[in-house]
Amino acid sequence: MRAILLALVALGGLAGCVPTYEPGGPGPASLEPVPVAAAPLSPRQAANNFIRVVRQVEPMTEEICRARTRGVNCDFRIVIDDRPGQGPNAFQTLDETGRPILGFTLALIADARNADEIAFVLGHEASHHILGHIPQQQQTAMAGAMMAGILAQATGAGAEAVQAAQQMGATVGARRYSRDFELQADALGTEITFYAGFDPVLGAGFFDRLPDPGDRFLGSHPPNSQRKAQVRAVVARLGG
Repeated sequence: MRAILLALVALGGLAGCVPTYEPGGPGPASLEPVPVAAAPLSPRQAANNFIRVVRQVEPMTEEICRARTRGVNCDFRIVIDDRPGQGPNAFQTLDETGRPILGFTLALIADARNADEIAFVLGHEASHHILGHIPQQQQTAMAGAMMAGILAQATGAGAEAVQAAQQMGATVGARRYSRDFELQADALGTEITFYAGFDPVLGAGFFDRLPDPGDRFLGSHPPNSQRKAQVRAVVARLGG
């Protein structure tokens, strides 16, 4: 927690960078708007929201992780990416020991309109680990690369062409289930957010500021409207 507090001091000097989505930008007109603050919060408010969310949501992620997995490291470490120029983004990965890492950029923390958005993003990223998405994606990438390489060799392709086919096969394989993974993480992330005492529907308001991927070929994320519908369906099932 001390490291989080120190990193949040830098919030006051943020500049607008937009590689992931436009901070403060309007959502797609086709989506039903979720009531959010008209503008980003002050740096102090944003920092306080993040600290409160971590204190409430992290224990819930670990409790659900232990209840729904076997032999999985559920000791989540939450980090802040304070590198200059990083846009609003969050990620889940593993360190060299297999400990799950949940990362947030300062820009995402600063752009969140309320604590519910931070809670939902944290629950979503934790869900990728709980559901085992990283190893599953690695397996599908390897299978795709192997199949593409075999097919390329069967057609008499040279070494460079085979390598290119393997790279393409790995990309297709990795993205084959990525949309399903995102919807699964949205569903479990909704539960985590809900049980931690936050509003997942209000938290999903950040989708209104994301460019809508629609149904693009090989897109890694489902349409925003589908993701918001998933959140509402889970909340209804939970009785919210």
